[in-house]
Amino acid sequence: MSHLRFNALQEVQQRSRIDVPSPSKKVSDYFGELIFGYEQMRNTLSPEIFSRVDNAIRKRRKIDLETADSVAAAVRNWAMAHGVTHYTHWFQPLTGATAEKHDAFFDPHKGIEALKGSELTQQEPDASSFPSGGIRTTFEARGYTAWDPSSPIFIVDKTLCIPTIFVSYTGEALDYKAPLLKALKAVDKAATRVCKLFDRDVTKVTASLGWEQEYFVIDEALFAARPDLVMSGRTVFGHNPARGQQLDDHYFGAIPTRVYDFMKDFEIESHRLGIPLRTRHNEVAPSQFEVAPMYEEANVATDHNSLLKDVMSKVAKKHKVKVLFHEKPFAGLNGSGKHNNWSLVTDTGINLFQPSSSARENLQFLTFLVITIKAVHDHADLLRATIASAGNDFRLGANEAPPAIISIFLGETLTAVLDELENNGNIKVEKGDNLYMKLGIDQIPEIILDNTDRNRTSPFAFTGNKFEFRAVGSDQNVANPMTVLNLIMAHQLEKFHEQVSIDIDKGKERRLAIIDILREYVKASKNIRFEGDGYSENWVKEAKKRGLSNVKDTPRALDFLVSKAAKQLYNETGVMTEVEIEARHEIMLENYVMKVQIESRVMGDLALNHIIPTAIAYQNKLIQNAKGLKELGLDNSEIVDDIKTISGYIIDIEQAVMAMIEERKKANKINSPRDRAIAYGDKVKEQYFHKIRYAVDKLELFVDDKDWPLVKYREMLFIR
Repeated sequence: MSHLRFNALQEVQQRSRIDVPSPSKKVSDYFGELIFGYEQMRNTLSPEIFSRVDNAIRKRRKIDLETADSVAAAVRNWAMAHGVTHYTHWFQPLTGATAEKHDAFFDPHKGIEALKGSELTQQEPDASSFPSGGIRTTFEARGYTAWDPSSPIFIVDKTLCIPTIFVSYTGEALDYKAPLLKALKAVDKAATRVCKLFDRDVTKVTASLGWEQEYFVIDEALFAARPDLVMSGRTVFGHNPARGQQLDDHYFGAIPTRVYDFMKDFEIESHRLGIPLRTRHNEVAPSQFEVAPMYEEANVATDHNSLLKDVMSKVAKKHKVKVLFHEKPFAGLNGSGKHNNWSLVTDTGINLFQPSSSARENLQFLTFLVITIKAVHDHADLLRATIASAGNDFRLGANEAPPAIISIFLGETLTAVLDELENNGNIKVEKGDNLYMKLGIDQIPEIILDNTDRNRTSPFAFTGNKFEFRAVGSDQNVANPMTVLNLIMAHQLEKFHEQVSIDIDKGKERRLAIIDILREYVKASKNIRFEGDGYSENWVKEAKKRGLSNVKDTPRALDFLVSKAAKQLYNETGVMTEVEIEARHEIMLENYVMKVQIESRVMGDLALNHIIPTAIAYQNKLIQNAKGLKELGLDNSEIVDDIKTISGYIIDIEQAVMAMIEERKKANKINSPRDRAIAYGDKVKEQYFHKIRYAVDKLELFVDDKDWPLVKYREMLFIR
């Protein structure tokens, strides 16, 4: 197999840059040209029809068939003007990827191109082969996709893509979007009620999301020469190169030319699709990069993240590179995350997490800040479950990623404010700004300038005017953590409003009622706040004393998803039924098993069919060398020692692989999805992955470089 490696290296050396001409001197000239959004609807629909659509979107109501017919006709004409011949309902099933089934506009019976309102709003893709967690059996194939008008329709590859939800024949959600939409509706309703305690003009609150997508880029020839990358998305073997990320010279450095061309190309395509990309830079590890957009409404931002990953993968082929979204494609290097910057914004233009010079707005800010802390404190385990995956297990707590312990970082100034609120039990409530001055709130606006540092080890950090959920994995659909974050926030806001209303009804002054409840929340949620180093062993010990969970593997972390508290929370908010929760639990467990199983099989194949034969061949060369030295009467002890060492590693690998295969067989016989996943994690992955890798990586140092079959780290990461 070594010839594949050297052929790939030779191919990389012959690469040339691909010119990427800009469609225009200004991005604004072509931004959003491939989306049928608000402005396109406003310009193509009659005022009456547009008003209906606008009203339906803003109030989250169904669009009637007459309106749908008008939209369908307009969007068909717009699409055909762009050369589009087919349309599809674009959805995000629980596979983690996007899905689409294309139908033609052309009706052969009528001899015309058509798109009816009923076809726009609903389709019936085959649901039998998508993960359903037992909701549907294989022979029960019917499922439905339904148009989400709040997310813009777009064009990709001459196909009209209609963002939709995906549900089973019996109505259960089989995708990520449907629960997210319900959670966003819940947080809108709850946050608006609380906002009216401060400003009665607020009629809507929107969850805002700005994600930061980290990824690796390597040449496609080097990728193809690594079967582990092709099959599992990560390298199961590979000795660390002499130079990795220890010099910190890649971070924010000059972008490599071929990668720059690739970035420019996918940015242009993304801008045409209305994805507001704005930031690009080198990340910490060699060949690691990041892209980030402006903030958007959370549902649209979620769609755009999934769409961007598709766009990046397609554009990468043009540039002969491969994008790696796996959370830990290379051992010993920085993993890839997807930082979720989340906030809540009113329809009056107020960011509820933005400190202000206004006393009223600052009390409102403090209210939403404390409620968020309380929500995360009470449901930290459920948040942990949303970031659980086989890939993220390799990343959490290692090389720049936050630990598996959910905690909140606020910074010194806000910590002092909350400490004062907690400890000052005899607050004198006065009219005007004096109340807020006594709480120290007058200092809060300065946070924007210099009072809040950034803690890279914190899973959930306040960063000036938003919270950053840093623990989300690079390859994960952001809808899952965003659903839970907005869900727990909605639940806590409802509880807060209920408590305030009761106190006011009892005659307590409104501001005092708010302050008293916030003090209770600060005391009750104090354990979740942590300002120090999340990597330290002291924090692990301290977190345990505080009663915070530290579940490091996916199968056990997913227990939180089906806990009594989680089911009650989902039921009370109406975001998911118990059937849907149990189904997702089973799907996520099965996904974990499949990924560990694939990696295990790849390990076994590479070790037995490539690594061991290569090591034996090299060992035979050493044996001949040792014999020659002996015949000449020279000392061959060093060579003999090497032969013995190689033999030891070969034995270790073979024995470990065979034992791992037996453990797989045992695990496959376990009926319980949870127990099977735990067996794969504990008995297959934890017991053998490191053991096999250690021996293989040691052999990489012994075997002659020209014989080694796998592309090495130094080649994948530094040869572009």
